[in-house]
Amino acid sequence: MTKNNKHRIDLTKRTMDIVLSFLSLIFLIPFFIIIAILIKLDSKGPVFFFQERVGKDGEIFIPFKFRTMIINAEKKGLQHKINRNDERITKIGRFLRFGFDELPQLFNVLKGEMSLIGPRPTLPYQVKNYSNYEKRRLEIKPGITGYALINGRRKLLWLERIKLDIWYIDNWSFWLDIKILFKTILVVIRGEGLYPDLEVKDKIVEKH
Repeated sequence: MTKNNKHRIDLTKRTMDIVLSFLSLIFLIPFFIIIAILIKLDSKGPVFFFQERVGKDGEIFIPFKFRTMIINAEKKGLQHKINRNDERITKIGRFLRFGFDELPQLFNVLKGEMSLIGPRPTLPYQVKNYSNYEKRRLEIKPGITGYALINGRRKLLWLERIKLDIWYIDNWSFWLDIKILFKTILVVIRGEGLYPDLEVKDKIVEKH
């Protein structure tokens, strides 16, 4: 990516991020309060789940996310990918995992740590094992949604996600972002790609 193209992408995306995330939060805050109450009524534990992730240029940050699993879920078994019958997922969590659990990351967008659209942020240990090709995902801010999400979501193998993320970086345009935003709504409503197919589950190396 050339320096001029990088600056153009950053400026355009930041403007869109601020405007749309601010307007969205004004509308969503009442729903956030309702969701928070439901989470507390459904199971013991905090409303939010916090975990370090890697952002643009390797910067560490902590995205906001509604908790969808029971507390100490990691003690009940670690899996590369959560399946649809995972007993660690709470009742309200099964609904939130359609994509609503990620909505608090609009605050991360306002803070400038994330963008509305980009590669999903990954864990520090994963980034340590990145090849030079995979490190290209860190050229832009991670997104709440992205090109990989609307083209398979959790059904994709890790290398397939990488290729889609880098394709997005190389082919970015304002209208592509608009298309991704609208298609994301359809993907969430339809519940597409929530869980990996059984035949590829064991081949997925990204913990999510």
